[in-house]
Amino acid sequence: MTVNDILRHKGSEVFTIEPVAAVGAAMRMLVDCGVGALVVTGTDRHIAGIISERDIVRLIAGRGPSALEDPVAEVMTRRVVTCDRRDTVAEIMERMTQGKFRHVPVVEFGRLIGIVSIGDAVKARLSQLEHEHHAMREYIATA
Repeated sequence: MTVNDILRHKGSEVFTIEPVAAVGAAMRMLVDCGVGALVVTGTDRHIAGIISERDIVRLIAGRGPSALEDPVAEVMTRRVVTCDRRDTVAEIMERMTQGKFRHVPVVEFGRLIGIVSIGDAVKARLSQLEHEHHAMREYIATA
């Protein structure tokens, strides 16, 4: 199973925010959109960074609520691990586990085309295991 399979099922909508937006606006967007991370992009859809719920919690814990007025660019993770459509679910799960992050933007020709969360990856993997289990039962039943 590949990232493309996940995108085909869930769609390619990605919530983005500009680097100059306030962290408070990012927090509001996360809540309103029901997502755990926003990809920070410029007008050309190239990725400048990513900001997650964890980033905002750390910021508030360290500097207090006044930090919500800071620009996203000061808080976002700049080194964003990405993937492409052909990557397998196992590959991106491994990257997420090693890097201790939960969201991987999907890029094609340098442009953002989707995002995969750890929840998406786990759901896809469970579906794949269920399919394999069913196929094995069918095989055994007909043998």
